[in-house]
Amino acid sequence: MESGTLDRSRVPQILWRSLRHLGVSPSAILQKAGLPDAVLSNDRTLVSTKQFFAIWHALRDVTSDQTFGIKIAEAAKATGHHPAFLAACSGANFRDGITRIWRYMRFSPSAQPSFEERDGLMRFTKHWPYATEPEPSHSIDLTFACITELGRRGTGTRIMPVRIEYERPGPESGFHQDYFGCEIRYAAPRNMLVLRSEDLALPFPNRHLELRDVLSPARPSVNDNGQAQDTLSERVKVALKRALASGRPDIADVALSLGLGERTLQRRITQEQTSFREILADARQELGQQLLAIPSVDIETVAFMLGYQDTSSFYRAFKDWSGLTPQRWRRLHNS
Repeated sequence: MESGTLDRSRVPQILWRSLRHLGVSPSAILQKAGLPDAVLSNDRTLVSTKQFFAIWHALRDVTSDQTFGIKIAEAAKATGHHPAFLAACSGANFRDGITRIWRYMRFSPSAQPSFEERDGLMRFTKHWPYATEPEPSHSIDLTFACITELGRRGTGTRIMPVRIEYERPGPESGFHQDYFGCEIRYAAPRNMLVLRSEDLALPFPNRHLELRDVLSPARPSVNDNGQAQDTLSERVKVALKRALASGRPDIADVALSLGLGERTLQRRITQEQTSFREILADARQELGQQLLAIPSVDIETVAFMLGYQDTSSFYRAFKDWSGLTPQRWRRLHNS
């Protein structure tokens, strides 16, 4: 396989919604970037690194606003966040949320994120293996702002990085300083976001609420006293759906989230004549079908939120469940 065939990524629909919210025409941006309208109208269209950077260059030329990358991140509060961001907000703490973001970003071979934690600090950088020019400033700002927003939304506090380093010359307006609330270094060797390890340990208290708009789970049945009649297996399944984006969770993780001992959970699951493996398979299948029923959620995001390492593994598993490819299932059930 030629390396160029790997240089493909998807432009998230949330970007176009945010631009419209900020008064910028996505069609005008695509025209300026020399790209077809299919990038906007067809969410399956992939672009190369060069084309992706062209979008950001066009945005810079059209807006002439040095702060626009951060404003796009803030606009998501009104236009709706990407499902992967909500999955990250459902992490146990800031570190778990960042781990989920790292897993999602790795689904795109065009950009390779790196998190290095040592000496009480976590350093985030991003490498573009197919790039022939530096990453556009708006793209860098959007990534750094999204990680910062993740910490602020998840913890409910105004998380501030230790510092931000930019390769580009500066200084720019005071907007960046006011937004991030930290030291900003320009003309640095690399673009880097630095966070405190102690902040990464802060819990996400509302973690169970973040995915509700995406999943919209059915309400549990209730008895005559108005009390939920969920079985333990159903509670385990719900916990698994929230945890899958971190990777493959084990029974110890689920037991901890439910406030039970691992042996107690295993025994009670067995009493309900099922197994953790069966519940995990059911959770993945149900969640996969829930997400595929939402046209705006792309296949890579579905694979990520089910805990797979790549889309190929998801394709194989889904075909085993349903006898259909994910796209075929989506077409049949969303028509």
